[in-house]
Amino acid sequence: MDTPVTPRLPNFDLGLPLLALALLPLLTACGKQSAPPAQAATNVTAMKISARDVPVSVTFVARTESSQNVEINARVAGYLDSKNYTEGGPVKKGQTLFVLDQRPFKASLDSARAQLANTQAALETARLTLRRYQELTPRGAAAQSDLDKATGTYQQAQASVKQAQAAVTQAELNLSYTTITSPVDGVSGMATPSVGTYISSSNSKMTTVATLSPMWVNFSVSESQRQQQEAAVRKGLQRPPPNGMYQAEILLGEGQKYGQTGKITFASPFYDSNTGTFMVRASVANPDGVLMPNQYVNVRLTGAVRPNAILLPLQAVQQGAGSNYVWVVGKNGRSEYRTVVVGPWQSQGWFIDSGLKAGEQVVVDGVATLRPDTPLKVKLLSQAEIDKQLGLAPAAAQH
Repeated sequence: MDTPVTPRLPNFDLGLPLLALALLPLLTACGKQSAPPAQAATNVTAMKISARDVPVSVTFVARTESSQNVEINARVAGYLDSKNYTEGGPVKKGQTLFVLDQRPFKASLDSARAQLANTQAALETARLTLRRYQELTPRGAAAQSDLDKATGTYQQAQASVKQAQAAVTQAELNLSYTTITSPVDGVSGMATPSVGTYISSSNSKMTTVATLSPMWVNFSVSESQRQQQEAAVRKGLQRPPPNGMYQAEILLGEGQKYGQTGKITFASPFYDSNTGTFMVRASVANPDGVLMPNQYVNVRLTGAVRPNAILLPLQAVQQGAGSNYVWVVGKNGRSEYRTVVVGPWQSQGWFIDSGLKAGEQVVVDGVATLRPDTPLKVKLLSQAEIDKQLGLAPAAAQH
């Protein structure tokens, strides 16, 4: 009798299906691409571009010069009796600087006056004699030759009087020349001779007096600067002041602005081949004597305007590989790289020749970390803040 066989049931492991069910959501999630976190916006400061007329200035190194640098010389010879001024101090027109020994000149004047009196007496005698012969000759009481001789004597006496009068005048002038005065208001130089020195034609220089107001300010303009300025005017990039009357601002040490403004009074038409420049002169009032002769200053010429100009602060313009660029606030408030062509710099800004247009927003601060398409949180500058960054006076910026 065969032994009955018990059928084998399949071995179901209930743990695996449960694990699969537990991992199913995770596996499903892994099948989908996870979204990257949102990029934080970068804080930047920007300015809105507006084309406007911008004042243009250019600065040169200059040297002051007295408008009247007078060399004081003795006009007569004699011993220097006294010096009556403080060397290096201010002097007034007509102020006595030196006095020569006057005694010889007074003696000469007395002698000339005595000679004049003598000739005047001789003239009176000749006049009376002539009148007597003029009465006698017509009656035949005197010869015509006597009348002619009396006439000649009278004329000679007249000439002698004129000569004596000229001698007196010369003696008076020589005496006046012993008192040497300043011909102008100004500042005095060092006295060349000492008191007691005999002054003659070989050592007649006494001192110098330099006028302080107006003061001349001389500077040089190179040939290339002149050509660039003329080309800018020709292309409409610069508009000169009316009648070409540039104003000259004087800048002292550390850029301190001098209180008086001068004007261009002379521009040499002759090119100096040794320096490669043209000499230009401005004249400025100097009533308080702040400027001294032969002082180095800076002169800034103002009055010209660049019409419809775009001017950016210096830090907004970056240097790239062979070009300049800025960051613009583009679509959806994201950064946009923009190549620009820069012109000359002005005060604290760059003129932009091309690459930007009015109405666009350019990043001024916060450019160091920017990359293309960076989201931006923008703070716009006011017009007053823009002018301050550009170094423009508010009044000038409104023109």
